[in-house]
Amino acid sequence: MTADTAQSLARLAAERVDHRFKGLPPDADGLTVAELAGQRRNLFTGGFATPVLALSAERLEHNLKLMETYAARHGLAFAPHGKTSMAPQLFQRQIEHGAWGITLAVPHQVRVARAFGTRRVFLANELVDAAALRWIAAELDADPDFELICYVDSVRGVELMDAALRDADATRPVDVVVEFAAGDGARTGVRTETGCAAVADAVAGTRTLRLVGVAGYEGEVPKADTERVTAWLRRLVALAADFDKAGRFAGLDEIVVSAGGSAWFDAVAEVFAEIPELSLPVLKLLRSGAYVSHDDGHYRKLTPFNRVPEEGALEPAFRLWTQVVSRPSAEQAFVNAGKRDAAYDLDLPFAQVIRRDGAERPATGVSVTALSDQHAWLATAPEADLEVGDWVGLGLSHPCTSFDKWQLIPVAEADGTVVDYVRTFF
Repeated sequence: MTADTAQSLARLAAERVDHRFKGLPPDADGLTVAELAGQRRNLFTGGFATPVLALSAERLEHNLKLMETYAARHGLAFAPHGKTSMAPQLFQRQIEHGAWGITLAVPHQVRVARAFGTRRVFLANELVDAAALRWIAAELDADPDFELICYVDSVRGVELMDAALRDADATRPVDVVVEFAAGDGARTGVRTETGCAAVADAVAGTRTLRLVGVAGYEGEVPKADTERVTAWLRRLVALAADFDKAGRFAGLDEIVVSAGGSAWFDAVAEVFAEIPELSLPVLKLLRSGAYVSHDDGHYRKLTPFNRVPEEGALEPAFRLWTQVVSRPSAEQAFVNAGKRDAAYDLDLPFAQVIRRDGAERPATGVSVTALSDQHAWLATAPEADLEVGDWVGLGLSHPCTSFDKWQLIPVAEADGTVVDYVRTFF
């Protein structure tokens, strides 16, 4: 950890707890985050107010170690997508667990990462905003240790980037990779290899940009399955080889080939292992980010570890604790967390456990059927034992829209002891 990073994280620990942070104990107002963490309060008896989102300390550490081991085993560099959490403390823990750097999506996120000393950023987006490019140019010029790689996916984008960087009198070129689209109808990226060559030619015609590789996102392959994803990844690798043969990477130390969401990183590992010998070493950069907390829905169903179980298994690390506030009938109940608190863009939350008088048991016969702004609608079967005042622990789907609803998240051990707090910046 650099001195700048340590100082920035220390400022987070010195932040005062108050009304801005939902779920935290009201009697903790005025304490610093470090002081509150030092009290090691219990999530269930220490004054926390429902709803409250918690991260499992043990599962978080397990997931960090598992992906560190996975990347090393497969010879991959790792730049996990930080937009999942936007939590500098987690950025640092990922780097401590071997990450090459952090992947981000928009300039604001890069500013957050830089404020906390992140030295390497992969910006998985074409950046054409002149104000943001002026700031990037200033960061690069001021810090020779700062490395940034950015997508380009159009000749027009290259022209806009070049104009903005020239106006900013940038002295260091911005490193770029041509984004190869995952197919017709996919998201961003150049649709054809011929189009990719045209973008690369445009980059070569500037002094402000430097082509360092190719990249894309296999999660956008239409009707994705192993066969289609693998076929697209092989096209990406072939594009890198063609660019290298044409001499487009002359003068570099390494060639960047990058892909990897959280659903198909096994295919990325398999195909990247097939990259032929090129004129320079290849940085095989994986960008999967949702692993850090994993989930109980979308990624739990799609994780590559389900297809290759001998590699290990990620563990869902989030639980949203809510409280039953209404039991209007034998078939229905309501808890005090809704769209403002729980991810719901892909799957509804999952009722997992019930706590009453310090005892915890499975949420048998209880399911979430809908979310209002501040309530979850529960359907209760005859076997459900649920009363007003009970705490209900919900599993969540899609971590990408869980972190953004909570600015300060308790990290709790299995017995409920809260040992840390994670600050997010969305």
